[in-house]
Formats: sequence, C-alpha cells, structure tokens
Amino acid sequence: MIEIKFISTEETYEIRKDVLRKNISLTEKNKDDFDDSTFHLGGFIDDELVSVATFMQNEHKYFQGLQYRLRGMATLDKYQRKGLGKGFILKAEEVLKEKNVDILWCNARVLALNFYKKLGFIIKGSKFDITLIGDHYVMYKILKDD
Repeated sequence: MIEIKFISTEETYEIRKDVLRKNISLTEKNKDDFDDSTFHLGGFIDDELVSVATFMQNEHKYFQGLQYRLRGMATLDKYQRKGLGKGFILKAEEVLKEKNVDILWCNARVLALNFYKKLGFIIKGSKFDITLIGDHYVMYKILKDD
C-alpha cells in the first residue's frame, strides 16, 4: 500500500543521494531545506520510505505571484512507476492551494518531461544544462484559478 506523508529534511537525504547524486560530487542537501515554508513528502510502501520530494518557496524570474519549487524528487529504482511521483504532486497541490500559492515550478530533467506534462505542467523557456546532472527545462503549473 502506498502512503504519502510529511517527513523531516534529514529523511530525504539518503534517497536523494542514492538516486539523484549517484556517482557525482554534488551534495544531496539544499540550502532551503530548513526554511519554515519548506515541506518534505515521503512515499512509503509497506511502511518503508522509498521516495521523497521537497517543496520550497522559491521565486523564478519567469513567474509572478506566490511560487513554490519542487526539488529533489527521487524514488528508489525498484519502486519507480508505481504512482509515487503523481501522489507527491497531488498532495503538494492540496497543501499549496491552502497556502494560496499561484505557481508550482521545477527544473525538470528531459527524461521526466512526459511525467510532468501528464500532470498539467507546461514547459517555459529553452533547454539548459545543469553541470554533472544533464539537460533540463523549467516546467510550471498554475495552481490558482483567476
């Protein structure tokens, strides 16, 4: 059974490191991890933490209004494609709408573009490279109805 719930910052590190920073020298820690507005979600299968995602208040020059950024979403290999990522986005949307957030955005890896598109995200701008990680696009979703 899949369960999505709030977790601590420290609980995100091992999965971030194993999935997102495997064999590269970048840290799994983000400078905004401990901000009061930041929250972390964990995906559990049979009470085992197998997936993580972080949502932080962060402005991007492309957007206006209250913005949150998705960072560090990672799922252990054997648990991928089981709906955990979708669960994170749906849960985060509930939380962010309660906070009156206008935009949820992320730097999406090229391999994940279709995942985000299926959840209503839109590409903004051109492809760019993040050193040691690869090609990305900024993607966003409007959360507030005008």
